[in-house]
Amino acid sequence: MENKLTIYNTLSRKKELFEPLNPPFVGLYVCGPTVYGDAHLGHARPGITFDLLFRYLKYLGYRVRYVRNITDVGHLVNDEDDGEDKIAKKAKLEQLEPMEVVQLYTNRYHKNMEQLNTLPPSIEPHASGHIIEQQELIKTLIDKGYAYESEGNIYFDVERYSKKYHYGILSGRKIDELLVNTRQLSGQEEKRNSVDFALWKKATPEHIMRWPSPWGVGFPGWHLECSCMSQKYLGNTFDIHGGGLDLQFPHHECEIAQSTAAQGHPAVRYWMHNNMVTINGQKMGKSLGNFITLDQLFAGDNAVLEQAYSPMTVRFFILQAHYRSPLDFSNEALKAAEKGYERLMSAIVQLHKLKASNENTVDVKTLRDNCFNAMNDDLNTPILIAHLFDGVRVINSIAAGSEKIDAENLQILTELFDSFVFDILGLKGETDSSASNQALGKVIDAMMNVRKAARANKDWATSDKIRDELKNAGIQIKDTKDGYEWELE
Repeated sequence: MENKLTIYNTLSRKKELFEPLNPPFVGLYVCGPTVYGDAHLGHARPGITFDLLFRYLKYLGYRVRYVRNITDVGHLVNDEDDGEDKIAKKAKLEQLEPMEVVQLYTNRYHKNMEQLNTLPPSIEPHASGHIIEQQELIKTLIDKGYAYESEGNIYFDVERYSKKYHYGILSGRKIDELLVNTRQLSGQEEKRNSVDFALWKKATPEHIMRWPSPWGVGFPGWHLECSCMSQKYLGNTFDIHGGGLDLQFPHHECEIAQSTAAQGHPAVRYWMHNNMVTINGQKMGKSLGNFITLDQLFAGDNAVLEQAYSPMTVRFFILQAHYRSPLDFSNEALKAAEKGYERLMSAIVQLHKLKASNENTVDVKTLRDNCFNAMNDDLNTPILIAHLFDGVRVINSIAAGSEKIDAENLQILTELFDSFVFDILGLKGETDSSASNQALGKVIDAMMNVRKAARANKDWATSDKIRDELKNAGIQIKDTKDGYEWELE
């Protein structure tokens, strides 16, 4: 298939045709979680966004190495260079070893990602497993004059870097404004400039996570790990680096600076960022205390939830918005996603029951082209889903006998839905949902038998009342020559 995939490159601020460095191989690195608490809806978005990209690249025939890291050291409480390590702080609170905290929440994260039907990455490296590589990168940066030691800490010299390269190239920040506006944090007077960031931090006596180094006992800075691990597993230059929009600055800006200073050239060709999940217009996050964990979503166990939402409802909810658009949480939006998902799944069941005709009155090939065009346009899933629902209407029309489809087009339509719904969007049938639909189907059958008897007795009032009550409940009844069909509106 001809490659027509375009993706929005945050670095160039425009859509670009995706052309891998070494086709058919693709290197994809995505910033994973800092594992000090349960995954929430905000974590689900990058998980699903880059799972979608991974799936689609593989569908197009690329051989993808997908690397997603686990941050288990160096991420300080305020996301800058002061405060406690987030995992060490959690370990103290729960009276656990830091790596117990890491293992516990990594396992829980994996469970949630599996529930959301995301494929596991090819490699999942831990920051704590790459201390040697991080120390070697620091040595290189010191040797090249882009890092300096101060009181046992190693800092990246942003002003020195900016004399040759562009610090702010990804985020649009200007170094002169940063030097003026970035405040000096208490306890960081050893920095040459407030904008400089830590590569290695000296461990205080009470700091739990610590390693020996040429500069004394300490631990790596947060930004360092991704430069090391991405290039170790994908090479000094690789195709795509992804993550949440909140990581664009300072995390990804610092990554670019580290890698470019060490190598003399950037490491990443395409930068991709998913937008935030918000609640009441505010970013959802652990630090703000306004998050809903995925386990709470699936169980309905949170004060803001009106009901439980299944993993596939959550996945469908996230895919209904373009990955670069904000996504605001509401019960109404999730309930609408639940209905949409169930309608799509019901249509696929109906599709697999259709019989081919000798005639054809539907344009399936245009529908297929529309679906590919949507995905190739920077993974435009809301447009793709709209086209799939065009297909749902086609399926229902064929089932009702108002349209006909021949064997060739039925095969194209079946492959189209199976590929886009299951292989690319990553949706799947849910046992609970199927069981619920079966139970609902039995109730509808019983009511329709009563309606059938009423019609036989010319009791039109009862017949119409049953139909209207079902419609009010969100169930659309369609009479067919063989009986009837139903679907959720």
